[in-house]
Amino acid sequence: MALEITDTNFDDLVLKSSHPVLIDFWAEWCGPCRMIAPLVEEISKEFEGRAVVGKVDVDNNPGIASRFGIRNIPTILFFKNGEVADKQVGAVPKNSLVAKLEALL
Repeated sequence: MALEITDTNFDDLVLKSSHPVLIDFWAEWCGPCRMIAPLVEEISKEFEGRAVVGKVDVDNNPGIASRFGIRNIPTILFFKNGEVADKQVGAVPKNSLVAKLEALL
């Protein structure tokens, strides 16, 4: 299951992670966000132990969204070694997200 990433746990779970990280920035009212949510959950199961997969509710955690300039959702950021390594804005097929994450392994 994808981790719930918040303003308070972001640094520990994302920036200090020894694994690549996929973060889905989303909101409850966002239709495309709901479309990719099941894909993010599938990826979290498939990459368990190899990557961290989490979700940031932008309405409840505006600090993180602001920090990374998130203006459109869904936006997915990929981190490696505490740095943003890749980005995807908008809903895309699962294989696009998997390819970006695998490139960081």
